[in-house]
Amino acid sequence: MALPPPARGKTRALRARNTSKEHTVAQPKNLKKLTRTRMERTGESYTTARKSILAAKPERPASAADAQAAADAAEEAELPEYPGPENVVQYDAGLWHRVLTQAGVLHPLTGQPLSEALLAGLAGGIGFMVFTFEYESVTTATVITRAHPEPYTANLLARCGAKVNERTTGSPRLAAEYLDAGLDAGRAVVVRASVAALPWIDAEAVEDSDSIDLAVVGEHGDDLLLDDGSGQLTPISPADLATARSGRKRDKNWQAWIPASTGPDAQTLAANVLTAIEATTARLLGTSELEGVPAHFGRNFGIAGMDSWVDRLRDTTTAKGWSQVFAEPQRLASGLEQVLGFLTDTRFGGLGALRGQYADFLTEASKLPGLESLGEHAQGYAHLAQDWIGFTEAIDPSIDPGQRAEHFAALADHLAAIARAEELAATALARNAKSLLA
Repeated sequence: MALPPPARGKTRALRARNTSKEHTVAQPKNLKKLTRTRMERTGESYTTARKSILAAKPERPASAADAQAAADAAEEAELPEYPGPENVVQYDAGLWHRVLTQAGVLHPLTGQPLSEALLAGLAGGIGFMVFTFEYESVTTATVITRAHPEPYTANLLARCGAKVNERTTGSPRLAAEYLDAGLDAGRAVVVRASVAALPWIDAEAVEDSDSIDLAVVGEHGDDLLLDDGSGQLTPISPADLATARSGRKRDKNWQAWIPASTGPDAQTLAANVLTAIEATTARLLGTSELEGVPAHFGRNFGIAGMDSWVDRLRDTTTAKGWSQVFAEPQRLASGLEQVLGFLTDTRFGGLGALRGQYADFLTEASKLPGLESLGEHAQGYAHLAQDWIGFTEAIDPSIDPGQRAEHFAALADHLAAIARAEELAATALARNAKSLLA
């Protein structure tokens, strides 16, 4: 089974060691506020922003010279109309919003680029999964609120209605030729790379199986320029990129780009919206099988997964209860840091567990022919976003280990209310989508 990037031993163990050091220093009383303010300003994840504040780490770019170099690189990218990331909520949907915008793909009714929210909803939008794994020195916690485990990007590309040139190859030479063909056509090319193989990443700090999609947007001297969502273009040599692209056997040298500005017609887009909603609600409600996931793991997904987490948060006696799983202070602090990282990062979670973005998706979708009633569900998901924000802010990695049972119980009460609201929202949306499909 291909599990999500479950918080894994090597990556999370390092985080745990760093976390233990952080807790030996005095923390600002308004650390959470400072962290979220920095996140909004820099686009960093919660964990990265928090560590930067505690370490007094400067924001990027570090100097005016760095900023000018980034601007010069962007000017030489030679890809017209490629926008920078702005107010990104979900990394992959945001990346493809920029790529499709640069290719000139437009919404059939508004004549504007397909929004990040619309693309995210088409990709599957929202979901839930929780897993813990125990290692010798650390217990990891993974919480995913993005659509999962189905292929997010593959769904996005299949449902957005744009023409996509997508290829994989075992040949580095052909991979370079395919990449050049896209760039020569004046298009950004999205490639999939092994995170550990990127030259600016500490390979010991990430799992070998971790991957990320990056957009190659042009050349700067002998280097290629990458959009990695940071707001700055990152140069990389063709050789280093080739190494990173070939690091995963399953999708070796995968790439995709948009060869034409042809976009979806309104009827096709409306049908694809309903297909996406049907899959999303079925996954949340547990009425469909999870591809590639054994049945006994199903209790970790969807609303059933939320209920399972509630039970484990409240359990103070068995080995599966979080009070026992995270009994050691270091495991407790690092585990809660990991949960916060997943809930606030833009790869597998996001602000408000992505429920606010899903509300925006439903609002936009309601403008498509025959889908007006979808807008009635937007408010419910907007409220859920606020509930998830409250839950996220209540998580305290610095909690006294002696008070962990009370802390987990309070989180469980909050999460139980969210689960019931999620169930009501998904049930109503599924019923409406079914009637519209009929």
